Amino acid sequence: MERSAQGSAGTGIPGAGPRVPAQPHAAERDRGTPAPAAGVRMSGPDGGSGAVRGEHTHGETSFPRPRPLVQRSSVRGQILDALRTALVTGELMPGEVYSAPALGERFGVSATPVREAMQQLALEGAVEVVPNRGFRVIVRGTRELAELAEVRALIEVPVMLRLARTVPAERWTELRPLAEATVRAAASGCRATYAESDRAFHRAVLALCGNDQLVSVAEDLHRRSQWPLVGGSVSRGRADLLADAAEHLTLLEALGAGDVDVVQALVREHFAGSR
Repeated sequence: MERSAQGSAGTGIPGAGPRVPAQPHAAERDRGTPAPAAGVRMSGPDGGSGAVRGEHTHGETSFPRPRPLVQRSSVRGQILDALRTALVTGELMPGEVYSAPALGERFGVSATPVREAMQQLALEGAVEVVPNRGFRVIVRGTRELAELAEVRALIEVPVMLRLARTVPAERWTELRPLAEATVRAAASGCRATYAESDRAFHRAVLALCGNDQLVSVAEDLHRRSQWPLVGGSVSRGRADLLADAAEHLTLLEALGAGDVDVVQALVREHFAGSR
């Protein structure tokens, strides 16, 4: 049964991510925006005042500094990171409805950056819009997880096999610190910390192919595969995370040795077992 986060104190995100300081109202931000320095003028290609043909400057000297927009973007990014962490840890529960005002109050910000972050999560498939209520966390099952693993394998296995044949062994040695970082993250038992280090390792491996679009698509699929399933465990145990992280070190050794058979088996097994 769905519950609205706006109407219940129990539907907030307990301890989800860093608390973001409340932002000043627009009028307060405007009063705090410094005026352009004296003598600063916009100049056109001819070195003049900037009034090129077809433009009407009406005596304007410069554009206002975009500080409020930068701050707002920064807050939105922090909220998005916090919400992603809450998804991975299960603090944002599948099937639950959360309102932007209630989450904004929890984070100490207005509803606007929360709503914008939630809309981004909707584009990523993590939540769906519930008119006049907020955002519902998508309910996922084992079938979707299996489908994600299959698509990831279709994309990444051929790339890793090609890299195993072409990338020098020393390049794989350079990635060992990232693999070891996943082991430390797994030892902490924190699912969110491990999820971030896991993506960093896979992103670095795929980056060697030189295809930024492929890396972006693969990371999106990877992030989706890290969201918890409904009804069952919202987090894997520390032993499971450690076993998953150990496969990164084994994979690097196989890649460095150019053993394509081992690489293919490891990657497929890794995707099927990771969650």
